[in-house]
Amino acid sequence: MRSIRPALAAASLAVALVLTATACESGDKKADAKPTNSAAQEGDQAGGEGGAELPEDLDAIADRLKEHGIDVDKWKDGEWKNWDKDKWLREAKDFANPVIEDLWSPERMKSAKDPSQTISAKAASGSEGVTDPEPRPVRAQKERTPYHNYAAPVGKIFFDTPEGTAVCSGTVVKDPRNPGKSNLVWTAGHCVHQGKKGGWYRNIVFTPAYNDKGKSPAQMQNAQPQEVAPYGNFWADWVSTSGEWIDGTTATDPEGGSYEYDYAVMHVKPEKGGKSLEETVGAALPVDFSSPAPKSVDAMGAWGYPQAEPFNGVLMHKCVDRPGRLSLTSSAPTMYRIGCTMTAGSSGGGWFREISNGKLALVSNTSIGPAGSAGWLAGPQLGDGAKRVFDTMSEKYGNK
Repeated sequence: MRSIRPALAAASLAVALVLTATACESGDKKADAKPTNSAAQEGDQAGGEGGAELPEDLDAIADRLKEHGIDVDKWKDGEWKNWDKDKWLREAKDFANPVIEDLWSPERMKSAKDPSQTISAKAASGSEGVTDPEPRPVRAQKERTPYHNYAAPVGKIFFDTPEGTAVCSGTVVKDPRNPGKSNLVWTAGHCVHQGKKGGWYRNIVFTPAYNDKGKSPAQMQNAQPQEVAPYGNFWADWVSTSGEWIDGTTATDPEGGSYEYDYAVMHVKPEKGGKSLEETVGAALPVDFSSPAPKSVDAMGAWGYPQAEPFNGVLMHKCVDRPGRLSLTSSAPTMYRIGCTMTAGSSGGGWFREISNGKLALVSNTSIGPAGSAGWLAGPQLGDGAKRVFDTMSEKYGNK
């Protein structure tokens, strides 16, 4: 373990890769949300064969909104703030996220802070199946700056919820059908959809290498736009997550969250136009869908932007630990769990492991942590269901 941890950290730096952890956070109240997925409503390992019809054209946003009585121009002028049940789209085929240019100004990004803890482990206390002893806390370490040199694929995700602006973390991942030109971002399902009790979140953007130079909150007050978002903002024009997350089919808590399937893939485009996300950032990570047994992995690393206290949301952190197992219910796959003190805001952040020659691959994402404290993080295993969601995104929208 001692020899593996430094190697994992070094590999992430050398290739400008990232590891992630912890949940979302909202600037108003609680954006904890268990988000839903869009594209293919297909599950992970324990089933999830349902298939949602996918639109053929990413430019059909206006038509999809009109079908629900929503005018795109009015939407951009503020109608998106209407979260009435009949206006809050939740089905996979109804995802819509029209670009509202300059909505996510540096000032608005700053307002998505000091959120409530958005992840909890209420269900873990009565878990069935196989659960390993709780890991010892691993203190989160600050990533070196500038982030684009050491963790270029990692970034922050900003979005709007009924409770206000919220944040998560995400990772640029490779698109095997569009080598070198990926526009895909991996994150948690609860960062894009509220799940069983709600619908798709709105104004979802990915900001790679957010706060590139690692400025403090005070310094960020006078930071230039290129320091806040060195590569600009990338809007999600399509998102896919598991049907289990949307429907809460394995939920063991009152909120209806199927955390074992809490993953999502976003297809993004630059707000101002330009090259693909991977070309712009200069790096991306492959996704490992082999679901390795925890005992076969010496170390996993999680990267993200924790925002709940004692963190501030503007600095990227990381944790590396040997993974264990966490079971929430015997009817669903076990989750990976590592010791880590990152808090809400790191949700959706990627987890990585070495696959060969020091190279890293994304193997999970931060989903939940302990309620009322910070000492560990858990993420879903990525198996056949996750691969189907990913392949659908790549095949249908990858070259858009």
